[in-house]
Amino acid sequence: MQLSIPSTRARLSRERCRRARLARTFAACAAALASHSAPAAPWALQVRSSTGQPVSDAVVAVELNGEPRGAAPQTIAQMAQRQRQFQPFVLVIQTGTAVSFPNFDTVRHHVYSFSPTKTFDIKLYSGTPARPEVFDKPGVATLGCNIHDRMSAHIVVVDTPLFAKSDAAGWVRMDLPPGQHRLLYWHPRLGSLTLRSQPLRLGPDGATTELLLELAAD
Repeated sequence: MQLSIPSTRARLSRERCRRARLARTFAACAAALASHSAPAAPWALQVRSSTGQPVSDAVVAVELNGEPRGAAPQTIAQMAQRQRQFQPFVLVIQTGTAVSFPNFDTVRHHVYSFSPTKTFDIKLYSGTPARPEVFDKPGVATLGCNIHDRMSAHIVVVDTPLFAKSDAAGWVRMDLPPGQHRLLYWHPRLGSLTLRSQPLRLGPDGATTELLLELAAD
């Protein structure tokens, strides 16, 4: 019986493949260790108008390393109707979130959105619709009621779990890791249904940032 002995070239090729696999594994481990060795640090942002006044209820979101990220399955939020108003006026959610629209009024409502981010139409109803609406695209959806014209609200959809609304003094605070991130922001008085964005670079010690908005008059 004749034995087949691998050639030197074949052995070298297999050795190169083995080393390449080890190198890729090492690089992946090193990247994972690096991400865990850089803990999050306090970051604060104050939103002000062009005249220097604090701006409340501004939506602020941060995409870490500029990478989008959707919500976990079965994530649910709520846009209620009380005293013939939507509550809250601005709701911020992560992409993929299902939103329910419970009606706590004694009158019926007809909720709709014609916005490209999410188009839907919940015809005249009381209580809570059986099926929530899933917001699977980032952007801003403006809501209305076909029965009560003065009712309006906004749902802001972002590709990150890191989001907040500025408080009465215009402040937003988060813990963020160092790196090159993407800052997104929106306010109803900016006059657009598109979130604005800008780079956000953070060092290991955190930072305080100021954001000036050119707001339309009330």
